[in-house]
Order: sequence, then structure tokens, then C-alpha cells
Amino acid sequence: MTIAQNLQTIRKAITETAVGCGRDPSTIKLVAVSKRHSIASIQEAMDAKQYLFGENYIQEAQEKWQSVKGVYFHCIGHVQSNKAKTAAELFSMIETVDRYKLAKALNKHLEKLGRSLDILVQVNIGRDPDKSGIDPLKTGEILRQIRELPHILPQGLMTIPPYTTNSEETRTYFRDLHQLSCDLAQQGLFADNENVELSMGMSHDFKVAIEEGATIIRVGTAIFGQRPDRN
Repeated sequence: MTIAQNLQTIRKAITETAVGCGRDPSTIKLVAVSKRHSIASIQEAMDAKQYLFGENYIQEAQEKWQSVKGVYFHCIGHVQSNKAKTAAELFSMIETVDRYKLAKALNKHLEKLGRSLDILVQVNIGRDPDKSGIDPLKTGEILRQIRELPHILPQGLMTIPPYTTNSEETRTYFRDLHQLSCDLAQQGLFADNENVELSMGMSHDFKVAIEEGATIIRVGTAIFGQRPDRN
């Protein structure tokens, strides 16, 4: 299967799943996770009208950002505060903000750049010690702090639940994140409390995530195939 054929399959699944649970498919964004995949692969996806990509590593994203035009990159990996300057320049959204220190560093560089940046707060909804993200009970606190930073626009929440091959086992985590987002929206803690973004669901469980309210899904392997090993 080519990248274009894979994208067609994913888009069809998005549409069918959304319609099946009474949602508008156009409200769901597909992030093609291109980390460790070549610029040629990104260009192939672009030929199939995919323009939103996800990258984990700042240096790799910078190389691609400089080489590929007309696309948007989301940061979906951990960002160190000392990389905030570059991250503020590269990304249209950072989905993995889980520390006020990082948000504050981003805001400082964004002020110098004269721009604002959409972010998601990453929540460790399963309290998995192997995953990044803030504790669900502390999410409101960090959002209140972030709302004081004029160049940071908190659009919603992101999570990576504990891994399981059974997608049904992730449903409760997606449901919990959705409920948390509703509770926080009622407190007025997002940039747009009527349209809160939820980034959840990957190649193996994005259908369940859509059924539980995902507005952003992050799909890599099902589009690009297995990632090459890092050198």
C-alpha cells in the first residue's frame, strides 16, 4: 500500500466512525506522525493532500521545516525548556505542554517573535509512570497559570494512555480525558471554551478515541509504515 492509499483508508475510517457516533467528520483533524520518516515520505503525503504533520524531536523537525513548505507541524514529543526558542519558531501547535516553566519560556520567545501559539496541555490520564504529562488533578492549576501568559493559547488537552493492544481498554482513559476537558471548560480555562481540542488516539485505537470525543488523532504507522531505526 502506498502512503496515498493508506491516507485514503484512514480518512474513510475517520468518516465512517464519526458518522457512526453522530459526529461531523470535518471536526476531526488528522496529524500524520512523520517522526523518523523521510522528507520524501512527507512530500508523498502532501501529494495526497495531507498538510498537518507531527514531530517528536526538535532538531529533526527543524530540518524538515526548512526543507518542506506549505505544511504545518505539531510538536507531539517532550520539549525541554532550553529548546523553547526553536519550538516557538517551528510549530503551529505544541501538544505536550505539561510544565509551567515550559509555557513561560515559550511565552518569552513568542513575545520576541511577535506571535501567539496554540498549545495543548498533556495529561497523564492513566497516571502511567512511563508517560509524560501532568496529573489530572493538577491540570486546572497549570491552565490557570497559562491563562496569564498572553502569547500562549491553551486550546485543549492531549494524552497518551497506557499502551495496550486491545483498543477497548483505552476507552475509559479517553472518556476520562473528555470529561476532564468538559469540567475545565465550565471553569473557563481554555482559549475557546466552546470548542475544546482533544488530541487522543493513534494508529491502533483512533476509532475508539473518535467515539469518545477526539478532535485530533495522531496516526503514524498506519500511514507511513514502520519507522526506520535511529542511527
